[in-house]
Amino acid sequence: MSTLSLMPDAVAVEKQAFRDAMARLGAAVNIITTDGPAGRAGFTASAVCSVTDTPPTLLVCLNRSASVWSVFDANRQLCVNTLAAGQEALSSLFGGKTPVAERFQAAQWRRGVTGSPMLEGALISFDCRISEITRVGTHDVLFCEVLALSRSDDAHGLAWFDRGYCPLLRQDAR
Repeated sequence: MSTLSLMPDAVAVEKQAFRDAMARLGAAVNIITTDGPAGRAGFTASAVCSVTDTPPTLLVCLNRSASVWSVFDANRQLCVNTLAAGQEALSSLFGGKTPVAERFQAAQWRRGVTGSPMLEGALISFDCRISEITRVGTHDVLFCEVLALSRSDDAHGLAWFDRGYCPLLRQDAR
């Protein structure tokens, strides 16, 4: 019995080449937050994606070596806060080594139905319960059922592209 290989001469993609290619894939900028029995935590992420609308579900990718991983794993709830143009400094704060308490002091928050922090002034906030976790390489893929959402129709969007922030104008603002 023989095994069919689709790419017998394929060369593995190098890690840096993959990262450089992914830098060219534009994505929304999000601050992912949680609060619960394991404590409060938050981080900046662009690896967020819609999965289905029945039930409304997002996926969030989180590196298992991240300092906040154990808090999210234990709380099993989170809020995806999609940033608006002008919130770049907040993104940088949550993406760095700043202590958790200082991160949250830099903005106004309210509690969602899960108890997770929802960012005042976010473009949109998805308050979620983590329904499933799948491990892939160095990351966990968190499947998050959306229980509530809040949106701002007055703000412009913010994207991460080519290792930099790019404001996005609403259609009616053009």
